[in-house]
Amino acid sequence: MSDHGDEQLSATERSELASLRQRMDALEGAGPAQRSQHHPFRSLGSVVLILLAALLSVLSVVAVWANSIVQDTDRYVATVGPLASDPDVQAAVTNRVTAAVLAQIDVDALVKELTDAAADKNVPPRVATLLGGLDGPISNGLKQVVSGTVERVVSSSAFEKVWVNANRRAHTAMDKALTGHSDSAVKLQNNQVVIDLGPIVAQVKDQLVAAGFSPAAKIPAVHTDFVVFASEDVGKIKIYMRVLEILGGWLPVIALLFAAAGVYVAFNRRHALIGAALAVFVAMLVLGIGLTVARDVYLNHLPPGASQAAAGTVYDALVKFLRAGVRALAAVALFTAAAAFLAGPSRIAVLTRSGCSRSIGALRDVTTSAGFRLGAVGRFVHRFKHWIGVAILVIAAIVLFTWSYPTTAVVVWTAVIVLVCFAIREFLDDRGPAPAASPPAGTAAH
Repeated sequence: MSDHGDEQLSATERSELASLRQRMDALEGAGPAQRSQHHPFRSLGSVVLILLAALLSVLSVVAVWANSIVQDTDRYVATVGPLASDPDVQAAVTNRVTAAVLAQIDVDALVKELTDAAADKNVPPRVATLLGGLDGPISNGLKQVVSGTVERVVSSSAFEKVWVNANRRAHTAMDKALTGHSDSAVKLQNNQVVIDLGPIVAQVKDQLVAAGFSPAAKIPAVHTDFVVFASEDVGKIKIYMRVLEILGGWLPVIALLFAAAGVYVAFNRRHALIGAALAVFVAMLVLGIGLTVARDVYLNHLPPGASQAAAGTVYDALVKFLRAGVRALAAVALFTAAAAFLAGPSRIAVLTRSGCSRSIGALRDVTTSAGFRLGAVGRFVHRFKHWIGVAILVIAAIVLFTWSYPTTAVVVWTAVIVLVCFAIREFLDDRGPAPAASPPAGTAAH
C-alpha cells in the first residue's frame, strides 16, 4: 500500500496497520542481524537443557514422594492405614498369625492328654487306640478354631486400631530401614522391611482363652513378622532414597531452572516452551509405565511363600501418591503446552483467541448498553493488562509449586480459575470510545 493510501486511513486503522507490519517483520525474522544470531550450538544447548529438565522432573517427583513417605508420619499412615481393611492383606496376616499360634501348640501333647484322660476313666482299649490315631483330625480342628479366631480379630475394628497405631509408632523405623536413621518395630531384616504382629497374636491368645481353649494360655509372647516390602536390592534402595532425601527439596527448583534456561536460549521461545512441556509430559508417561512394569518385576521376585496378592496391594498403596504426582505434573505440562500453542500465530490459535475476545466483547457491550460503566477500573485494566496477565500466571505457578501434594484435580481447577481470571480481565478491559474517522484528505468543507 502506498504512503498516499496510508494517509486515507483513520488514526485507528493506521495504528493497526503499523502493528500488523511489526508482527509480520517479527515472524519473518526480518533483518540480517537477527538471522546472524541463529547458531547451531545455541539450538543444541536449548535442546540439551530441556532434556535435562525432563529427566530432573522425573527425579523430582520421585524425591518428593520419597520424602513424603519417609519424613511425613501422617502421610505414611494415610498410605498404609487403609491396608488394615484390605481383604488380601487380612488374608495374609491371618495365615501368618495362625501359623505362629499353631506353632506354639503341641498337638501330640494334647492327644496324649486326651488318651490318658480316657484311660483314667476305664475306656475300652479299642477306643483308646482310636483316640491315639486322631492326630490329623485334632490338628485340623485346632487349625479351624485358631484360624476362625484370628479372622475375627483381623477383621475387627480393634485390628485396624492396632495396625494404624503400630505403623505410626513404627514410622521412625521405616525411616531407618530406608535411610538408616532410627529404630523401632519396623526393621530391615534379610532385605525385608517387616512389621511385628506380636500384639495381634496376644489378642488371639486372649480370645482363645476366653472361648475356653485352655491350652492357648500356655502360648508365650510371640513376635512374628509381616513383610511390608521385600527385595534383594533394599540395600541399593537405601542409598538412592538417602540421595533423594538430601536433594528432594532442591530438585524441583533445579528442574524448573533448567527448563527456563532451555526456553530462554532458544530462538523461538514459544516453540521451546511447547517442547519443554511436551518433554516433561513424555517423561511422566514413561515414569507411569515404569511403575507398572516395576510392580510386575517386584512380584516376580518375592521370597517363597509370600502372598503376591497382599504384596501387590502394599505396592499399590505405597506408590499411590507417586502416581498422583505423576498425573498432576503431566496435567501441568499439557496445560502449559496448550497455552503456549494458543498464544501463537497459527490459524487455530488466532481463531480461538478472536472468538473468545469477540464473545467477551459482545457481553461487555450488552452490559454497557444496559447502563454498566467500567470507569476507572476499566481504564486501569486496559493500562496494565499485560502485567495483570503476568500476575495471574505467577500466582497460579506459586500455588501449584507450594501446594504440599497437588493432585490432578488441583491442577485442573487451577487451570479453570486462571481461564476465568483472564476472561474477567478481558471483560474489564475498557479501550475507550473509538476515535471518529477523519475525513478523506483533499475533501473541503462546504
